[in-house]
Amino acid sequence: MSVLTRDEAQTRARLLDVHRYEIDLDLTRGDDTFDSRTLIRFTVRDGQDTTDTFVELKPAELRSATLDGDPIDPTALDGNRLPLTGLTEGEHELRVDAAMRYSRTGEGMHRFTDPTDGETYVYTQLFLDDVQRVFPAFDQPDLKAVFDLTVTAPDGWTVLANGITEHLGDGTWRAATTPLISTYLVAVAAGPWHSVTTEHRGLPFGIHCRRSLAPHLDADADEILDITRACYDRYHEKFEEPYPFDSYDQAFVPEFNAGAMENPGLVTFRDEFVFRSAVTDTERQTRAMVIAHEMAHMWFGDLVTLQWWDDIWLNESFAEYMGYQTLTEATRFTDTWVDFGVARKAWGYDADQRPSTHPVAPEAVDDTASALLNFDGISYAKGASALRQLVAWLGEKDFLAGINTHFARHRFGNATLADFIDSLAATTDRDVHAWADSWLRTTGVDTLVPETGTRDDGNWNVNLRHADGSRPHHITIGLYDHDPNHPSRLTLRDRMDVDIPATGDMVLGSAGPRPALVLLNDGDLTYAKIRFDPDSLTTVRDRLSGLPEPLTRAVVWNALRDAVRDGDLPPTDYLETARTHLPHETDLALVQGVLSFASAQIADRLLTPTARPAALATLTDLCRDLIRRTEDGSHPGLRLTAVRHAIDVAAHPDTIASWLTDGTVPGGPELDPELRWRILTRLAVLGATDEAAIDAELARDPSATGQEGAARCRAALPDPDAKRRAWEAMFTSDDLSNYLFTATAQGFWQPEQSDLLHDYVERYWTDAVAVAARRGPAIAEAAGRWAFPAYAVDADTFRLGDTCLREADPIPALRRKLTDQLDDLRRAARVRDTHA
Repeated sequence: MSVLTRDEAQTRARLLDVHRYEIDLDLTRGDDTFDSRTLIRFTVRDGQDTTDTFVELKPAELRSATLDGDPIDPTALDGNRLPLTGLTEGEHELRVDAAMRYSRTGEGMHRFTDPTDGETYVYTQLFLDDVQRVFPAFDQPDLKAVFDLTVTAPDGWTVLANGITEHLGDGTWRAATTPLISTYLVAVAAGPWHSVTTEHRGLPFGIHCRRSLAPHLDADADEILDITRACYDRYHEKFEEPYPFDSYDQAFVPEFNAGAMENPGLVTFRDEFVFRSAVTDTERQTRAMVIAHEMAHMWFGDLVTLQWWDDIWLNESFAEYMGYQTLTEATRFTDTWVDFGVARKAWGYDADQRPSTHPVAPEAVDDTASALLNFDGISYAKGASALRQLVAWLGEKDFLAGINTHFARHRFGNATLADFIDSLAATTDRDVHAWADSWLRTTGVDTLVPETGTRDDGNWNVNLRHADGSRPHHITIGLYDHDPNHPSRLTLRDRMDVDIPATGDMVLGSAGPRPALVLLNDGDLTYAKIRFDPDSLTTVRDRLSGLPEPLTRAVVWNALRDAVRDGDLPPTDYLETARTHLPHETDLALVQGVLSFASAQIADRLLTPTARPAALATLTDLCRDLIRRTEDGSHPGLRLTAVRHAIDVAAHPDTIASWLTDGTVPGGPELDPELRWRILTRLAVLGATDEAAIDAELARDPSATGQEGAARCRAALPDPDAKRRAWEAMFTSDDLSNYLFTATAQGFWQPEQSDLLHDYVERYWTDAVAVAARRGPAIAEAAGRWAFPAYAVDADTFRLGDTCLREADPIPALRRKLTDQLDDLRRAARVRDTHA
């Protein structure tokens, strides 16, 4: 499939104005394909001589195509491009009749049959260039058009789309005409949905899921709709431009690759957000943040759309920032920036230190394949962090004035970074152009280091310096003293707001003795790694849990995490700090973040295999402390988090096997499906269960999630035949859906089974390249992320990986993942060598 280049898109945009798509989809044609008939009305601009262009299309069968009534030979289709030749100035009509394939990989029109009840659902995911899997299109974001959609569906189905849909009878549904939107934002979701509908401020709201999840959606419907209403109202307080579409539906769909997709009027979410098992309040907050994020896209991305894919930050960074900020302002989730700091920001820091790093706003993205790779921790988390820093530096009043100017100038159109900066510049005297150059056009993470001392007069001072990087930073420095009344606590003496220049050191001082802790970036307003002076590090090690605010503790935990990854802090010191302070932590996001890093990174990767058992023992003791602490039932979310991680790090099967037999953890919680599959997976890793037990559990829970759990468990069994079957399912057969592929990969590689898996490390590099080439970017992403031998930190892995990248020509989506994974392994090797 040919990718669209930036140059080709610019040429086509100069040539054409696209006005309208009339699309007729027939979903009653069988399990493999659906019919797609499309009329596109477009104009060749004045002053154009006879010229040629193309439309993108990837059909199972191209039955016919006509341009202005003249037939186009179907054999002219070249890959995914249908040539349009001899175009003259003026209006034109293109008609295409094709059969299109359903997808099992979450790309194009995905088809899913629910194993619980046999009901079938389909939905579209047309981002970034997958519209051509559903209907022909001039597929680039700056060729906006209006869309008229008709869908024929089986009896008993409901069809959802960007606009309000009407059932015309005989299974035919018609959607209201859209305003001007980009091709990648067109959406359809069809099936026997369970729906909860309401109205808010005269606008229809709906939430939808497959029928087997109906009780779970109903249980949370009030919460989901309350969050939706609160965000809607808060955005209307912030934005002068009203919500620009005729309805707001949120569909929770199966086997969705992303967290959600911002289709105007029909946001699609992965249906794991319909919770069928117990969850923590932090997980509810995450769902609420995704709701807020996607609603922000109705303005950032849908109303005003990027002109080309080098400005994806104009979509994602803004939605990320607005999602967290608006949730904090408008809902009960008032500490969202803690979770951002622990989970999302770490994602950005890691991405920004790999060879594949890129600016938040690159100067140019050459083609759509390259663009797809940039939907990462930089475009989301780093970009949102940059915006948070911009608001701190600029002031929220001027920031909001700038974005409202931006909406007014470009509504239902397209915009670039330059356009946005011009809108901001119109509302402030600050040099936002210089800010954009230093923050959005550069790569890497700055490191800020304090060097403290005591002057001759007894007062203290601190020298702030850039150890790495050269961006200006507006930060808060927190000064903390030992609490004389509570030996384990710290008290805030003062906070100083400081503008750190891009270059050069900066000396600050204050009257009185040196604080016990000097904390740079208190409040987490900037994007930078921070370090501690020696005395402050001692204070942190001794009294971290005594810091009064969770966001402050998040900054400290992030700094310790970064120091471990950089080789400046031994991983065992981090574990000891966690063992000391996490039993006293109350913030669920912090507990989850620290335990995840300690287990998945430190125990599984950063420590040598011989040091791993001791790390697992430490984490097991820590989880037991948390479980004992929560026996009174006062912290159910904390208890659930501790139980989950106790299962994941169990080195011996006896305790967790007894939980599974009893159906409960002593003192609670009772085991729901998620916990039962979690225990069974760990028992499989440890060789303490078998195929019969997995089959019995699947009979107990035959849902889609149960199918994934069974695939994960089977792949985790330490048995040569089980490993062979799992490998063949992933890499030889193409039958696995995207979710079943991921589940199988998650079970396959286990540090405890390195001897059994040794030969597969070498096979991976050939087989992953082949499956990615056959099945495309979504499976390539899964193969590079989940099927990668992440535990294999050794020279053979580096040699095999480097040879693959040099000689095997993996598709871009896989090449990016392999590059990043190998860099992470090399970082782990350096940490091991440093602290051997």
